[in-house]
Amino acid sequence: MWNQFFLLEEYTGPDTQYVGKLHTDQDKGDGNLKYILTGDGAGSLFIIDENTGDIHAAKKLDREEKSLYVLRAKAIDRKTGRQVEPESEFIIKIHDINDNEPKFTKDMYTASIPEMSRVGIIKTALPDMSRENREQYQVVIQAKDMGGQMGGLSGTTTVNITLTDVNDNPPRFPQSMEHLIVLSPESAPPGTPLGRIKANDPDVGENAEIEYSISNGDGSDMFDIITDKDTQEGIITVKKHLDFENKVLYTLRVEATNAHPDPRFLQLGPFKDTALVKISVEDIDEPPVFSRPWYLIDVDEDAKEGSIIGQVVAQDPDVAKNAIKYSVDRHTDLDRIFNIYSGNGSLFLSKPLDREETPWHNITVIATEINNPKQSSQIPVFIRILDINDHAPEFANYYETFVCENAKAGQLIQTVSAIDKDQPPRGHKFFFELVPEFAVHPNFSVVDNKDNTAGIMTRRNGYSRSKTSTYLLPIIIFDNDYPIQSSTGTLTIRVCACDSRGNMQSCSAEALLLPAGLSTGALVAILLCIIILLVLVVLFTALKRQRKKEPLIISKDDVRDNIVTYNDEGGGEEDTQAFDIGTLRNPEAREESKMRRDVIPETIFQIRRTAPLWENIDVQDFIHRRLKENDLDPAAPPYDSLATYAYEGNDSIANSLSSLESLTTEGNQDYDYLSDWGPRFKKLADMYGGEDSDRD
Repeated sequence: MWNQFFLLEEYTGPDTQYVGKLHTDQDKGDGNLKYILTGDGAGSLFIIDENTGDIHAAKKLDREEKSLYVLRAKAIDRKTGRQVEPESEFIIKIHDINDNEPKFTKDMYTASIPEMSRVGIIKTALPDMSRENREQYQVVIQAKDMGGQMGGLSGTTTVNITLTDVNDNPPRFPQSMEHLIVLSPESAPPGTPLGRIKANDPDVGENAEIEYSISNGDGSDMFDIITDKDTQEGIITVKKHLDFENKVLYTLRVEATNAHPDPRFLQLGPFKDTALVKISVEDIDEPPVFSRPWYLIDVDEDAKEGSIIGQVVAQDPDVAKNAIKYSVDRHTDLDRIFNIYSGNGSLFLSKPLDREETPWHNITVIATEINNPKQSSQIPVFIRILDINDHAPEFANYYETFVCENAKAGQLIQTVSAIDKDQPPRGHKFFFELVPEFAVHPNFSVVDNKDNTAGIMTRRNGYSRSKTSTYLLPIIIFDNDYPIQSSTGTLTIRVCACDSRGNMQSCSAEALLLPAGLSTGALVAILLCIIILLVLVVLFTALKRQRKKEPLIISKDDVRDNIVTYNDEGGGEEDTQAFDIGTLRNPEAREESKMRRDVIPETIFQIRRTAPLWENIDVQDFIHRRLKENDLDPAAPPYDSLATYAYEGNDSIANSLSSLESLTTEGNQDYDYLSDWGPRFKKLADMYGGEDSDRD
């Protein structure tokens, strides 16, 4: 019978105890099958080799703890995961050995064991044993197995007997708790804990759980009490805001009750107790309190400066009744329109009001205790400006009114309306009429439509632009408020040419002259010609300015890099003191090269020394070499600088231009060749060339 295995308990061998082997006929020994063990202790107490099906006990087993184990075995194909046979159940039974002495399985108060009894029963020997008097008892008991015969085992044990608790004790307040005094500041918000109160209950566990409540007293509506579940204390909290000035002392009756009373012991008496708790309210310095949460003040728009417009009232709620001063928060009154008397809170005007500009003013007034400036409060004050009729009505729009030349008498040419910045309580009502000087206007009349509009009507047939192109019609507009305001608006009426349907075609008086004079196209052409002439004049002036060249050197005070000016006029070729040609011939005599000003400072180049030239070098070759040196030298002047070499060599075809030591007279010389030398010699050619120049 493979489905039942047996093991010895308390096995102490060196290896794990072999239980048995599971095997299926489907197992070919190729390792394709896997054995799986489930059930009681599988994987922890019993381990199976999934390849061979061998079962071992991993731990020592105790029959007294568990005498049999029900397990299930199955074999599955590793590749497909399917069972090759249905799951089977088997049992592992634990063989008992005599390894335990007799033990008592129950804790009782006392025990008396009759002869030949296998089970001893312990009973209480005293009635109404109280756990509160003594909770623990010890009893030593000996037991023998095999009926006390030889070879049997015996054992003794000390049995600790604990009396379990029952709810047979009510909660009790200490005597000192009857006059508990709790101090509470009057500023404590609702929910603030004020103090703790505790009733003692000798019971334990849930039998000692207490519920606290306020049964009655003059402060039952002002305070509340909750139970601390950890300490079984009652926490007294504030239920409503306290006021020292209203009431200083409260007396509460706090009741403590068992949360889980036992009906078996109700005859012992009420399981609750009460205590008196007195709560004293502490006075604190409170800020001033205004008589209202906010103030609304109505002020007439024409109120005079310095007039009182209203008053705010605040007082110190404390018993001391400290004096209070008032002020206006200037952040809410930047223009300083309002002010307040610091002693009595009366608000007065500092500047005139204008409802049309600002109909409402919202300011904040601050009340501060004089003895303790830190105690202050503020209140919003809403000031509404009441309208007075101080603005006259005026035309609602700018009207561009015209009348046709072919208009008929009684024709409506314009409807006008009015606006008023004031806002009378009964609404606007405007009246329109002509000024007294034009009460009977020969050309137009005003008809009041009684709906705050008026119509402008013609009084005759036909109007002429050639005689009168524009009419001015002054109209008086009245309102109906007190005091009545009025204004005069002048309506400009132009006379225009219209078609048969009354549509305006032209209103300008100049248009009447066009048929007898120039046409519109001709006027446009003339205007274009004038514009073209102006453009030509501007261009000619600009070209003339461009022809004027600025001199190379404006003044002798103008200092520029790399330009040397010689203003001394020499005495000719023989005057060797005027200019030392040796400076050009002797390269060694030139000034040592200096760094260019437009070179980046951190870039430093070595000055390249010029190779010495022989004494009698040709000037043209000298200049070419100097040009090449300046082109290759990084310390040379920039390319937009000017280097001038004003020496002409001995082979110049112009020879000397000086008139000194000339063998011929001025009149015998011919200077016509100067005009062929280019623009640089134009001035000399104009001065000396030709007979006309000689005459001049």
